[in-house]
Amino acid sequence: MTIANFMPVILQAQPGGGGEQLLFPLVTFGLIAAIMYFLIIRPQNKRQKEQQKMLDALKKGDRVVTIGGIRGTIVGMKDDSVLLKVDDNTKLEFSRSSVSGLLEKKGKGGGKSQKKEQQVELDESEADESEDSDEEDT
Repeated sequence: MTIANFMPVILQAQPGGGGEQLLFPLVTFGLIAAIMYFLIIRPQNKRQKEQQKMLDALKKGDRVVTIGGIRGTIVGMKDDSVLLKVDDNTKLEFSRSSVSGLLEKKGKGGGKSQKKEQQVELDESEADESEDSDEEDT
């Protein structure tokens, strides 16, 4: 049975032109769907694209962190796996998709971790300055 078979029953059940009453729930459902798309689906797709772009750009010598928190330097790569050097004589093979972030690119000093440390130092110095100015005001 199709919805066309039930349409006369639906319209008869609603007194006085049920088309207007049917419009409100449809508009509400459409607004909820739009909100879900912009708040949940679109940002997730954007993050997935950025993650895939990062995985495709991995090279030997890059320092990375895995989803398990293991940090290491890429010493070898295959189609779907990477070989990480985590210690002087310890090498581990991981699936490429298990790499969660890039700490430092090959040949560049100061990756994300060093930038974060610099930002923390700046934040701490600003907090110290604001405490000093508060003490001077009292």
